[in-house]
Formats: sequence, structure tokens, C-alpha cells
Amino acid sequence: MQNLKIDSIGLVASKISLELVYFNPNNFSVDLRNVNCDIYINHNYMGRYVLDTLMHIAKRSEFIIPSSMNVDMKNVFKNALGTFLSREALVEIKGSTRVGKSGIFITVPFTYTAMEKFSMF
Repeated sequence: MQNLKIDSIGLVASKISLELVYFNPNNFSVDLRNVNCDIYINHNYMGRYVLDTLMHIAKRSEFIIPSSMNVDMKNVFKNALGTFLSREALVEIKGSTRVGKSGIFITVPFTYTAMEKFSMF
């Protein structure tokens, strides 16, 4: 994750944008179509991310997926103090994507879990 930014803040929902950085380790290029995933911070559901576009990913290369999502603020407020005091949070992303080559696509599930450091200042 990089370039996390808050686009709008509200008491019920807020909108954030960020870039997800990935690496294709394969010796062949692939096409990415459709990403659906749920985002959790410290085991609290934050929102659902959906990307419905076609992207070409070159072989053995890093690629960036620009992302934005609406965040359910009641879950943010639930554990906000503990997260702000610790300055890091457990980020979990669970979902699936469709990848393929030459027009043949398969659904691939994925999970990502990591402690991410952040600073509000």
C-alpha cells in the first residue's frame, strides 16, 4: 500500500483512496479483470473494494492498482483510540480476482495480512 489519502470524511461514511502495489513474478504477462475484496483493520470490517476493469500486467514486473473505497465510520470509531495510540494496525484483505491470458480467465482467491505503520501527523 502507498499514497493513502482521505478524500472525504463523514460521521457515517468516509472515502479513502490509495495505491496497491503488487509484483508479477511469472515469466509471462497476464490480464487482470475484476477484483472484489473486504478490508479489515484490527479485525473490524471497514468496507468492500470492487475494481471492474481490465488491466494488462507485464511479466516479472511491479504494477499498481489505483483504489478507492467508502469506509463504514462506526467501525473506525469503535477502536480508533487504541489504533491511534499504537500507531500501527493489523490490515487484512480477503477477496478474489479474475486473471487470465488469451481471453481465458480463472477466479483466484487471495488474502493479505500485515501490521502497517501509520502516522496521523
